[in-house]
Amino acid sequence: MERFLWYPLEDLPFIVIVLMIVFTVHEFAHAYAAYKFGDDTAYKEGRVTLNPMVHLDLFGSILLLIAGFGWAKPVPVNTSRFKNRRLMSIIVSAVGPLSNLLMAFIGMLIFYILHETGVMYSVSHGVYMALVHFFYYLIIINILLFVFNFIPLPPLDGYRIVAELLPLRIRYKIEQNIHWAMIIFLLFVFIPPLRAVTLDPILSLQAPIFLGLIDLFDGVFSPINWNDILMDFFK
Repeated sequence: MERFLWYPLEDLPFIVIVLMIVFTVHEFAHAYAAYKFGDDTAYKEGRVTLNPMVHLDLFGSILLLIAGFGWAKPVPVNTSRFKNRRLMSIIVSAVGPLSNLLMAFIGMLIFYILHETGVMYSVSHGVYMALVHFFYYLIIINILLFVFNFIPLPPLDGYRIVAELLPLRIRYKIEQNIHWAMIIFLLFVFIPPLRAVTLDPILSLQAPIFLGLIDLFDGVFSPINWNDILMDFFK
């Protein structure tokens, strides 16, 4: 079974917990922003909540386990209720992936604090490795979803942002053929040669963001030897 999963089978409990956190906060951010801008559509459907059960999408969650990325249940938004429809629509779309970047930052911050205060060294090796696995996946999956969701293809947030910037005539034509765009997107995901020249170069931006966060926190706290951590992590 493990060969069909993107992540190691033994890490599945950490992945599931992280998945519930990152997808829930991402969709909550969309719903909360829309509600604050005057659209109560998501609020009436119970989406302005941190309850993961109302946000998780079965197919998107399975896709994350198999392909390495996925999505949650889209938040319904009625943009006609916004005072500044285009600007507020872009903000509502952008806050989801930006919340993922914020969670990656917070996860990295907590990890460094645990090291700085000696908590990581006061626990058993098993607990230490569990913490390393959890925070690594919390950070890396949030960075992944930050990058992934800005790709301008439906059903991703990047598409919604680009769509607001397009002339209505072009946007209307795209909306008429959006089912084809979804098929093309899935082809990019599941056909390795296509993925190698489309999604993978974009998703490779995870690495410089991850290293950038490390450089930032190494400059604030005592530096962490990530080579040793990741070597132990992947052995």
